[in-house]
Amino acid sequence: MSVLGVQPYSSEELALAWGKCTGGQWCLLRSLNLQHPAFEGLHGVYIIWHGGSDPRVVYVGQGAIADRLGTHRTSPNILRYAAEGLFVTWSRVQLARMDGVESFLVKALNPLENKAVPSAPPVSVNFPW
Repeated sequence: MSVLGVQPYSSEELALAWGKCTGGQWCLLRSLNLQHPAFEGLHGVYIIWHGGSDPRVVYVGQGAIADRLGTHRTSPNILRYAAEGLFVTWSRVQLARMDGVESFLVKALNPLENKAVPSAPPVSVNFPW
């Protein structure tokens, strides 16, 4: 079980390499350098969560990572959790599997802000925690 209370799934998983910042630290959404070359052309899935005494996943999404995270930096629905610290991680995912991975993550992590689940069958992945 993780800090965020996620139970592992027993099915075969797609192994994702989740992004972190320098020194292996979780990245802060508002200060992450989205102009870094690592984000150039990067498409996949991402998870935004807040810290504090009761950490919770705020949003799970997919698409062009830098563009999507840039949009979330100004979203009132996301920023209302900023007092606890907003963190983010991401992973490259093939386009053909993105809907399935997002479906799995939304169902498993029950984000506070987005409940829409793509209609694709869930693709089980490893969690970043």
